[in-house]
Amino acid sequence: MPLEPDQQLYLTLYGDMSARVMNTLRTLVPDMEVYSIDEAFLALKDFQGDSFARELKDRVRQWTGIPVSVGIGSTKTLAKLANRWAKKNSVQKGVFDITAAENADEILHTIQCEDIWGIGRRTSSKLAKAGIETALDLKNANMAWVRNELGVVGERIARELNGVSCLELEDAPAPKKAIASARSFGHQVTSIEEIQQALSTYIARVAEKLRIGKLLASRIEVFVETNPFKPETPQYYGSTQATFMCPTDSTPELISNGIELLCKIFRPGFQYKKTGVMVTGLLSKDAVQMSLFEDRDERQRTHLQSVVDRLNKKLGQNTVRYASMGMDQTWKMRQLRISKRFTTHWDDLLVVNA
Repeated sequence: MPLEPDQQLYLTLYGDMSARVMNTLRTLVPDMEVYSIDEAFLALKDFQGDSFARELKDRVRQWTGIPVSVGIGSTKTLAKLANRWAKKNSVQKGVFDITAAENADEILHTIQCEDIWGIGRRTSSKLAKAGIETALDLKNANMAWVRNELGVVGERIARELNGVSCLELEDAPAPKKAIASARSFGHQVTSIEEIQQALSTYIARVAEKLRIGKLLASRIEVFVETNPFKPETPQYYGSTQATFMCPTDSTPELISNGIELLCKIFRPGFQYKKTGVMVTGLLSKDAVQMSLFEDRDERQRTHLQSVVDRLNKKLGQNTVRYASMGMDQTWKMRQLRISKRFTTHWDDLLVVNA
C-alpha cells in the first residue's frame, strides 16, 4: 500500500516532515518499506481494509498536518494504481481499495501504460505498437510475449497487474551505489578559484554522508559545465575520474583529489554554470582490507573528522570548514524562495502574533 503526501515541502523542512509521516505510519504498521521521501509501502493484514486505511490517513493528518492518499492492492503495482485512483477521484476521499472493487478491470482500462509504475514513455510506445495501450491490456497480454519484448522486469509488472506479487517488501534500504553532490552557481563563474571553493564544499558534504553511512569510496568523479540554456555563449562540458589506492571517507583526501581532477578539466574563457562530484565503488567500512602501503594515522584522522562532524551537526553545516571551501562563497545559489526550517531550527521558528 503506497502513501504519498499531497502537499509539497522542501529541503530540510520536507525531509523532517517526511520522517514524521513515516514514524507515524510505523505506530500502526511496523512492517513497512520507505520507498522514497514521500512514499511508503505498508504490509497490511487481511482484516485491515478501507476503514483501517482511513484511520491511518486521519492519524497522519492529526499528528503531522500532512494530507495523504492511500491505495490498497494485493501487489505493489496494483497498490500504486489504487493510490493514483484515490487521488484523482474526489469521491474516494483519499482512500481506495482496488481488491474490493467490483469494477477493477474498468479502472485498469482507464489507465494508460505510461502511467504504470516501472513503465516509461519508450516502453509504452513499444507496447502501443503492439496494441497494448492500457493497464488492462497489459494485464491480459500473453506473458511469453511480454517477457520476450520487455524482459523479466516487464513480465513482473504484468503479473503484478494480475494480482501475483513479484516485488517483495524491502525492510532495509538497498545499499547505495554512489553518492553525489552538484549545484548550479548563483551567477556565471569564470575563475577556477570559485569553482574550487564550490567543489570543495560539495565534496565535504559527500564525505560526511560517507561517514554517516559507514562507507568508503573507491572512485571519485568531477565535472564542470556551462549553461546549456544559453546556446549563444561558448559551451563546454568536462569530466574525469580517479581511483583510490585504498577506499576512503577522508574529507582532506577527497578534496585534494577532487581539486586535482578539476585542474585537469578546467578550461579558461568559459562561463561556468555548474560543478559537481560523485563517489562510486562504495564499500562497507567494516569490510575493507586496508593497504599495506598506506602510511597514515587512521585513528587520529578518524577522531579529527568525528569532532568536525559533531560540531557542524550541533552548530550548523560548514561552521567548521576547510580553507579550500572559502568564506564568502559568492558562487552559492541565490535560493530566494527557500522554505523556512521551522520544525528543526530555532531561528526559523514561526512567530504568531495574538
